[in-house]
Parts: sequence; structure tokens; C-alpha cells
Amino acid sequence: MSVEAGRLRTEADEPGWEVDPDDEWGVAVIATVGRQLKLRREAVGMRAGEFGVAIGYGEDLVYKIEGGRRIPRQEYLVRADEVLQAGGLIAATWEDVKKVRYPKKVRELGKLEAMAVEIGVYECNIIAGLLQTPEHARTVIEAAQPPYPPDDVERMVAARLARQSVFDRDPAPSIHFVLEEAPLHRQVGGTMVWRRQLERLLEVGRLRNVTLQIMPTNTEAHPGLDGRIELLKFPDGTAVGRGDGAFGGRPTSEPKQLRILELWYGIIRAQALSPRESLAFIKQLLGET
Repeated sequence: MSVEAGRLRTEADEPGWEVDPDDEWGVAVIATVGRQLKLRREAVGMRAGEFGVAIGYGEDLVYKIEGGRRIPRQEYLVRADEVLQAGGLIAATWEDVKKVRYPKKVRELGKLEAMAVEIGVYECNIIAGLLQTPEHARTVIEAAQPPYPPDDVERMVAARLARQSVFDRDPAPSIHFVLEEAPLHRQVGGTMVWRRQLERLLEVGRLRNVTLQIMPTNTEAHPGLDGRIELLKFPDGTAVGRGDGAFGGRPTSEPKQLRILELWYGIIRAQALSPRESLAFIKQLLGET
């Protein structure tokens, strides 16, 4: 969010940067970074208010970051490094801070996806999070009831988008998606947001390492009707999977249970439209020829 020149940033300018009190590792990281910031500031003889003016932040926000109650943005750390003449040591803490920027559960999922050499996802009711545009993701998250606080919404949107870095990996993993037809018709966020979401599906579906398939509504029943299925396979030959309708919905790495999930996913892929047919179907929704 842009801030007027000369005005100090406050919490209202940076929603979604609170520390999750249930995330023990995250709390420890932010507390350590905050403590180091405070020690360095005091070592050069700067008061919190004076330091805040120098980096463009309000005094209250400086105290909260130093007290481990707020997650500092990268620009905060870079500016603090310059003002305190830390020689890059403060700026370098962003490598740890950015890992706890997002909710714990999403971080854990993102970590697994980042290690996987093969990712398979079937979604029954929504467009998969790895495929969502920022506008689509925000609209879906804001639709929850009871509603999330605005700060939590921004935090969750950022976390969902951060997982999409999996598409930039080198070497690229093999990624397979199967989406039900019905959610593609739902104009989440309005016509323009909906069209951009469909365009995003086309973009990702054309990547060499991605297979995107659409499950027609007028097809036979299949094993995915109970909900989402995800399968992740790793370089060492191990795997983890989860299905909403299997094993209590809990992740599993037990070989027998994984074989069941793989069987389900194989049946789903066989019943869905081919990748070429699926892209043509999305183009048809967009009114393209």
C-alpha cells in the first residue's frame, strides 16, 4: 500500500503482519529479530521515535516490531540496516522473517510442495489455490462466515499466492490438476475477476510441466465426489497424500493408503477431459475461438 510522502507508516498501512501466537517457531524468530533491532538502535543512541522518523515508521509500530508483536516488512529491515549502519546484517534477517510471514499450516504445505517432484491435485468445489489469481483468492477468503478480520484476509491471500512459487522452480516439478466444471462457471468477484481467473488457468495449463484437466458435470460418479485429493511425491521415492473422503481427511504416507489415493486419482484423471479438450473448454467459456 502506498503512503503519502512525509507521513509515517502505521499498523493501518500494513494489515496482515501480526504474529500468530500459536506459531511457536514464528514467535521465536520475530522476537529474536525484534530484540536485535532494539539492541542495535540503542547501541547507536537513537530513541524509538527518532529511529521511526528516520525509516518512515511510527513510534508505536517500531516498539511493536522490537517487542516481537509485529512482523517487519523487508523494506523496514533494509531501511533499518541503512540507518543503523549494520552492514547488511539486519537486511539479511529477511531470509528468516519471510518464512514465518505466512500461517503455520500454509507454510508446512508450501514446504512440502516446494520439495515435491510430482504434485497431483483434484478439487471438487473450488479452483485450486495454486491456480487462483489474487482477486479470486481474496474474494473466496472474504466470503467465509464468520468473516475473517481484514488483517487475516491479507495474510491468507499472501500465503496462498506465495505457494505459487512452485511454478518458478528449476528443475520444474510435474504438476497435474483436475478441476470440476461447475466452479469454472461461478463468476467469483464479478465478470472481470472471473475472466482473469479463466485466463490464468489457460496460462498455467500451457506450461510444459503442467497438465490441467476439467471434469465435466455430466459425467459418471467418481471417487472424488467427497472432496479434495492431493498427492505429493518426493525425490527420495517417498510420498504423502490426503483426501477429504479418506482416512479422516488426515495426511498419510502409509503405502497402502497412498495406493488407494493414487487409484482414486487415476480414475478421476481417466474420466476427465483430456488436457487439450480442457483448454478448449476454458476458451469456450471465455468466448474465444
